[in-house]
Amino acid sequence: MTAPVKINFRIYQGSTFNETLRYESATKVYTPITAILAAAPLTITAATHGMLVGWRGKISGVLGMTEVNSLDYIVCTAKTTDNVTFNSVNTAGFKTYVSGGVLEYNAPRSLTGITARMQIREKVTSTTTLDELTAENGKIVVDDATKTISIVIPAGETELYTFKTAVYSLELVDGTTVIPFIYGNMTLDREITK
Repeated sequence: MTAPVKINFRIYQGSTFNETLRYESATKVYTPITAILAAAPLTITAATHGMLVGWRGKISGVLGMTEVNSLDYIVCTAKTTDNVTFNSVNTAGFKTYVSGGVLEYNAPRSLTGITARMQIREKVTSTTTLDELTAENGKIVVDDATKTISIVIPAGETELYTFKTAVYSLELVDGTTVIPFIYGNMTLDREITK
């Protein structure tokens, strides 16, 4: 079983909290690159790549435009069947693409039949739940089409939060199997404009 990932969140009291998460598998997908434009933003051609918007990808093995080989994982901001765009990178000043290279990313896991639940508590040992988030109360949305899990806490609810710091954990439930997904601390920034 994979250990849960620690992610700390900051909530702004009186504002909608919205965080989208992706459930990556350990399986890598490697798609050959056939072109890269020397323009802004970075757009690569990798036939039938299968990458999703919001997914992290890495480029390696490119000849000519070797600057892209040193980029860390970057987030896909747009795609077509054969092209992937990474808006965070401007390749206008890079060398001209010659050939080769691979687009690498972790394959998304299927979310079919998976639900999620999350609790916020003052401390790990607290017996009182400050808030409970589920698909049933609309605060967690599991979307298999986009392979995302979204946490949404409406502004009217964050306005009522009074903790300074809290802890949370989010679990995925697949039938009778419970998968610890993420956990961490929450910090509440008090609302000034009311």
